[in-house]
Amino acid sequence: MAISGFAEFWPQYVRAHSRDRTRLLHAIGSVLAVVMLGVAFAISLWFLIAVPIVGYAFAWYAHFFVEKNRPQTFAHPFYSVLADYRMTFLMMAGRMEREVTRYMPSALAEDTTEREASQATR
Repeated sequence: MAISGFAEFWPQYVRAHSRDRTRLLHAIGSVLAVVMLGVAFAISLWFLIAVPIVGYAFAWYAHFFVEKNRPQTFAHPFYSVLADYRMTFLMMAGRMEREVTRYMPSALAEDTTEREASQATR
C-alpha cells in the first residue's frame, strides 16, 4: 500500500499497535534507545550500535509475540520511528487511548476486557 504522508500512515500505525502491552513495549524500547544515545555520547560512541538494537528489540518482540503482526520498519522506516515517538509522547500525556479508540474502537474494548479478566484471576 502506497503511503503519501505521515497523516495517512498514522491510523495504520495505531491499528498495528492496538494492545496496551504492544504500546508499552514500544515505549520502553523508545525510551531506552534515547538513554543509550546519551550513554554513547557520555561514555563511548561504540554504544551507538546499541541504540537501534535496544529500540527495535522491544518493538519487534511486541509485534511478533503480543500483537502477532509484522512491523512496518522496513516498508516505512522514517514514518515508523516518527510514529514510535509520537505514540510514546501521547502515552506519557495520557492521550494514546483516545487515538486507539479513534482509529480502532473495538480494540480498546477487547484489550480492556482481557485486562479485567486477568485481574479477576489474580
